[in-house]
Amino acid sequence: MTHSAAPTSARAAHSAGGAAKLTIDLTALRSNWCYLNGKVGDGCTCAVVLKANGYGTGATEVGKTLYHTGARVFFVALPEEGIDLRKELPHAEIYVLNGLFRGREKFYYDFNLKPVLNSLEEATEWSAFAQGLDEELSAALHFDTGMHRLGMSIEDALKTGESPHFLKGIKIDLIMSHLACADTPDHELNAKQLDRFQRVCELFPGARKSLSNSAGIFLGADYHFDMVRPGIALYGGNPVPDDSNPMLPVAHVLAEIISLREVPTGDPVGYGASRVTPRKSRIATINAGYADGLHRLVGSSDDQPDGARVYIGGHFAPIFGRVSMDMIAVDVTDIPEEHLSRGAPVEIMGAHVNVDELANFAQTIPYELLCSLGARYTRHYKR
Repeated sequence: MTHSAAPTSARAAHSAGGAAKLTIDLTALRSNWCYLNGKVGDGCTCAVVLKANGYGTGATEVGKTLYHTGARVFFVALPEEGIDLRKELPHAEIYVLNGLFRGREKFYYDFNLKPVLNSLEEATEWSAFAQGLDEELSAALHFDTGMHRLGMSIEDALKTGESPHFLKGIKIDLIMSHLACADTPDHELNAKQLDRFQRVCELFPGARKSLSNSAGIFLGADYHFDMVRPGIALYGGNPVPDDSNPMLPVAHVLAEIISLREVPTGDPVGYGASRVTPRKSRIATINAGYADGLHRLVGSSDDQPDGARVYIGGHFAPIFGRVSMDMIAVDVTDIPEEHLSRGAPVEIMGAHVNVDELANFAQTIPYELLCSLGARYTRHYKR
């Protein structure tokens, strides 16, 4: 798969206001889902993880797009997210990953949301609610195979297998676990979790099984089972960090130059005077900062001169000095003059500055970077 060019590059692409523009490329999103769906082949469902507003890209738009592409199973973190999604997708299968919140059973029931039951206590509560309605209610059972975050223990699996009263009134749609180290293919925990999950699955022969997140898909067919649950890969993050990214970029952040100035040799730029010009420099000020999700760590200083970069007119330019709330300074001394003017477009993230590169400079992961995209962007969905 090859990366497409940024979805907009002309000055006309900016909004009437002064906010930077966030474009979500739904064509790339569809391509990413189709690519992952093709990797798992027939007999395995490629679900969609829509936590945190679709990793910052807009859960309802992503959900609708991928439902029309062929996805039918969706995972959210909270029941509120599931309710919003249900309004758009009346026939989709929607699971709530964070489980059954105490006393909120009716919310799940009213909006046909399936809780991922993470403890025997949750299973008992969902069972009691189902029996009170004299109905059979669907749910997933989540078992902890080594991550120690959510999920029932292996001992709990044995209890539920040997004592069906724990699950009376519950239709078990799915047995699942979650890989802790799938993005490190050689990590010994992957094989251990696979073995433990296989043993749990033997107790529930009639239910669908799911283990793999985005990176888990690339561990091979043994990890696919009946359903995979990609998240970050759908949104353009690299699911195989030690190899080239097979996914297309989905989130594109386009800002603009709002000021240009000449700065003499030896003068500081930005807060804290942390970066001093090593030569006579041309500095562009760009209308995006940490309020827009551009973490302060992507900036640079004299002690740490290797900060992140932006893309202007076919050329890369380094961020110079600290990231401010609403602005960054960029050294454009080496950018040809014809690309430099107030209003000229600047790619902050997209086809040339990918989300993994930017996350690396921010000393974080692409998940956090996408989820922290600011609310004031002018949003546009490219269909």
